[in-house]
Amino acid sequence: MTDSPHTDVWPVRTERLQIRPMTAPDVDVMWEWRRRPEVNRWLGLAPATLKEFRERYLDPGRLTSMYLVELITENDGPTPIGDIMIRIGDGWAQLEVADQARGVEAELGWVLDPAHTGRGYATEAIRAVIDVCFGPLGLRRVHAGCFADNEPSSRLMERLGMRREEFSRKTALHRSGEWLDGLNYGILAEEWTPTRQSSVTPSTTNV
Repeated sequence: MTDSPHTDVWPVRTERLQIRPMTAPDVDVMWEWRRRPEVNRWLGLAPATLKEFRERYLDPGRLTSMYLVELITENDGPTPIGDIMIRIGDGWAQLEVADQARGVEAELGWVLDPAHTGRGYATEAIRAVIDVCFGPLGLRRVHAGCFADNEPSSRLMERLGMRREEFSRKTALHRSGEWLDGLNYGILAEEWTPTRQSSVTPSTTNV
């Protein structure tokens, strides 16, 4: 994994949202939706306490890959409604050309507060993030995975035009003790159609 995405491209604004790098105080906000059972059933880790959650996400290596999704309204300040992980990494390459494959792709992950689902916010946010990945960040590929039973996530990726690259049969052990199927999706820069509504705003902007 490489360093965090360039700080000069954030925050990013869409028609309704702002996406910005997460800071230490935001971790407690993120806990409010990630601690809910209907959310963390699909996550790789479900810390039982806020203390454990802080220990995990205040780690500098993890915090720098996390971004806060905020709902912007005319009369109120920004309202946090979700989080996104952007983990930039290397593509596979043969040894002789390995240097050319460093930092060329990103793995994405996301969580939306259940109080704000059903309004297209997650799709809008991830579309904007992919715009950044293939635009200012200059990456060649974006990928993401989920449990096959996590239909909202797989449907979101398909709406965005991501290609199902793998269906794996009972390869993921869930904390319930059941082995579950997995899905992996990806999309290349040349396959992506940028959206005009996403825009990078100066990092000094306060909303």
